Amino acid sequence: MRILTAGESHGTYMAAILEGFPKGVKIEKEFIDCELKRRMSGLGRGKRMSIEIDKVEIVSGLRNKVTLGSPITILVKNKDAKIFSQKKDNLTSLSIPRPAHADLAGALKYQENDLRNILERASARETVSRVSIGAICKQFLLNFNIKITSFTISVGDIISQMKPKNILEIISKVKNSKLNCIDREAEKLIVREVEKAQRIGDSLGGVVEVWAEGSPPGLGSFMHFDKRLDSQLAAYLMSIPAVKGVEIGLGFEYARKRGSASHDAIYYTTKKNLSACQQGFYRKTNNSGGIEGGISTGEPIVLRIAMKPIATLGKPLDSVNLTTKQREKAPVIRSDTCAIVACGVIAESMAAICLTEAFLDKFGGDALEEIKTNYKNYIKAI
Repeated sequence: MRILTAGESHGTYMAAILEGFPKGVKIEKEFIDCELKRRMSGLGRGKRMSIEIDKVEIVSGLRNKVTLGSPITILVKNKDAKIFSQKKDNLTSLSIPRPAHADLAGALKYQENDLRNILERASARETVSRVSIGAICKQFLLNFNIKITSFTISVGDIISQMKPKNILEIISKVKNSKLNCIDREAEKLIVREVEKAQRIGDSLGGVVEVWAEGSPPGLGSFMHFDKRLDSQLAAYLMSIPAVKGVEIGLGFEYARKRGSASHDAIYYTTKKNLSACQQGFYRKTNNSGGIEGGISTGEPIVLRIAMKPIATLGKPLDSVNLTTKQREKAPVIRSDTCAIVACGVIAESMAAICLTEAFLDKFGGDALEEIKTNYKNYIKAI
């Protein structure tokens, strides 16, 4: 697959093209819109979330809700459009870069004096396109009973120690949660932290855990470094704005344990009342996060991402004017206090895109029915 996103934060549209997606997959627009709504949710979001109502428009690649095998083009209209490709806007030039944004690095790279030309594309608004494509990939993966979800582990220094058993438990426990948290006691403390940060003009980051359940053994490869499933997932997750760390399974906890206490022992069952991915070889633990040697094991794929605090602050940090070189405070631009829920939704989408690519690489075909046949033959063989 190939994916190209386009659009500026305050341009007319956010757009994406998905090429190489198989024929015959039923795609519901309502599912994509629901994912976009999830991306806008959560305690701590800024005022723009009350302005925009994201709805996807699929303009090519489908007929009667079913993919044709041709490139899929999606558009999401920006209600708060302020810049235009063919007419002059009335926005003033921005010359003071905000710390922790792409402002200064982008201005130096592109020799730009007006930071709007940097921040418009660097904005996390671009993830609207990714979530739309991720929602398409999720619908493909559901044909093979592969489900993906996420939950919030921590915000600031409030950390939940609760461990879920499966995706159904996660979905059940995050229902009606303001922060997509499975631990209601921890969530109460997190809510106070977010509200306090809002009051004092500060921001918060956190940690999100993503689960992908139902993936068969054999996705990815150890033959080449760029084909390892863990390296691909890490790269896709690190591409999310504000993400500064990725863990798989135990992650950094591995460094504090002995091998005897951390590696997943292997067992075998002849039971037939399990899913195809759980029959035969299995593990009683999943410290590897469902990936060994760069290849999926059939156990749930468990990923964690660390999101830094939102960069734009209500009480801004010191900066330097690009033009005068004088010290000034960074500008206050409409932003979130905490976007941990959105980060989780985006991470789900990036995981879905990566797993779809790995799935097509393994079971490739031009049409869904061909892929299903290849998949069934493989599962039967192992």
